[in-house]
Amino acid sequence: MKRLLYIIILLNLAILTGCGPSKSKMEQQISVMEEHLFNAESGFSRAGADSLIKLYCDFAIEWPNDSLAPAYLFKAATMAMNLQDAQVSLALFDQVRASYPNFEKIPLCLFFTAYVQENVLGDIDQARASYHQFIETYPDHEFADDAQASIDNLGKTPEQLIQEFEARQKVMAEEKK
Repeated sequence: MKRLLYIIILLNLAILTGCGPSKSKMEQQISVMEEHLFNAESGFSRAGADSLIKLYCDFAIEWPNDSLAPAYLFKAATMAMNLQDAQVSLALFDQVRASYPNFEKIPLCLFFTAYVQENVLGDIDQARASYHQFIETYPDHEFADDAQASIDNLGKTPEQLIQEFEARQKVMAEEKK
């Protein structure tokens, strides 16, 4: 049943694309693919996610001045991040920052860059530098405290974090006495 649904969606996309992409056709393609990819019944597909990332990027290449271009690139970057595809996500976050400096999610591009460096690549030094850059550039952002907490916990094992948490709990309990 899933295979038949996937074939129907692909046929619809082929019909929508016709003789070449128009902006509205591509937006429709993206919408259909998003709906299919995030539909609980059809389930998540890595191939579908990769195709959607490509569509987002193709839209931004075809219509770089459209207001949807940075939003689609940001969606592509976060999707790649969630797929643990560090190189693609970092490249896309960098592209958004370089090409759309006034985009409202620029701070998140930097924060997520640090997150990928830390949690996907395991590059603690680069993550530390990016978190510091985030705090310096966006000190009042709602994620500034999260960036500082990440810096404070860089390189610590889960066991170390648990021990520190338990020690803080013990101190707080003693202070209440």
